[in-house]
Amino acid sequence: MIDTLLAETTTNVALMPGFMDPFNLIGYFGAAAFWGLLLVIFIESGVLFPVLPGDSLLFVAGLIAAGEAGENAAKVADSGLTLWPLLIGVPIAGILGGQVGYWIGRYAGTSMFKPDARFLKQRYLDEAHEFFEKHGPITIFLARFVPIVRTLAPIVAGAARMKFAVFTIYNVVGAIVWGAGIVLLGYWLGQFEIIQKLIEPIFIVIVLISVLPMVFEWLRRRRIQKSESPVELD
Repeated sequence: MIDTLLAETTTNVALMPGFMDPFNLIGYFGAAAFWGLLLVIFIESGVLFPVLPGDSLLFVAGLIAAGEAGENAAKVADSGLTLWPLLIGVPIAGILGGQVGYWIGRYAGTSMFKPDARFLKQRYLDEAHEFFEKHGPITIFLARFVPIVRTLAPIVAGAARMKFAVFTIYNVVGAIVWGAGIVLLGYWLGQFEIIQKLIEPIFIVIVLISVLPMVFEWLRRRRIQKSESPVELD
């Protein structure tokens, strides 16, 4: 399950088709780029659409705010993105998305996830649930840094009747650290000319780093399965 999820996530970012390319997405929004970006972050933070370029989108927003979009500058010339509105607006959008996701899980449960669904795949939900079971409430914080899991963790928390106050604390802290942190990273790295020439490889690195927790968990389960396998006797 997890190896398929990793492959799909990495392939999506590597190919960067259409709306998965953050420069294209910001370019589509034009002068409304700030509000469009907040909408994407809101949706990806818990509102049932787990395949969106959240990490790379925030990184690019930071680059644009620094005035360093490189060869993609023409695409985002009308975006008008600046640092301080991003540092305030992105965490707020992330917090609200997580809160909505919690209540979706609490009242609608998880019945909308199907094995053959295009976006709401049952295996995504299973993976988020396993992540939640392993790490407990801090999953809400950790999930912010894991694509797909960050969308589904609030829904799983709501369905599991996690205490709302506890969820809210982790949700708020996670949204601030993740949202503001990645924007600031893009803004800071945007000061270096070489970064403009390595944007797509950086997107791939961002995704690979963000899925490392799932990789480690998958490897851990593989080791457990091997150790529990019966030894064949001659």
